[in-house]
Amino acid sequence: MGRIFLVELEGRTYKCKFCKTNLALAESVISRGFHCRRGKAYLFSNVVNVTAGPIEERMMLSGIHTVTDIFCVCCGQIVGWKYETAHEQSQKYKEGKFVLERGRIMDGLDSEFYIDTRPSSSDAEEA
Repeated sequence: MGRIFLVELEGRTYKCKFCKTNLALAESVISRGFHCRRGKAYLFSNVVNVTAGPIEERMMLSGIHTVTDIFCVCCGQIVGWKYETAHEQSQKYKEGKFVLERGRIMDGLDSEFYIDTRPSSSDAEEA
């Protein structure tokens, strides 16, 4: 299979919800007003650490587009799609842009860790 090389991002990021791999910088968000079958989605100018599936024609709410699904390079989960070609003039701004599904990503500020609030032995000794 080979070695996986990951691009590290600095700053506020969006990560794969399944394996926490960096996918995009928050400053790359173009729009938070997109929707997909599973709910909300964000349009990005650039993403990293993804692989592309086969190119296909897909009917979307805004018309027919040529797209490719994008997958997390680390865990293989589908995270969104890339617009290859827009067939309507009003949709040309989407070409080359990426959509990440909100339910499949997490904000780098999201925290999923447990904080033990019980006093430890060193805390109890100070009291």
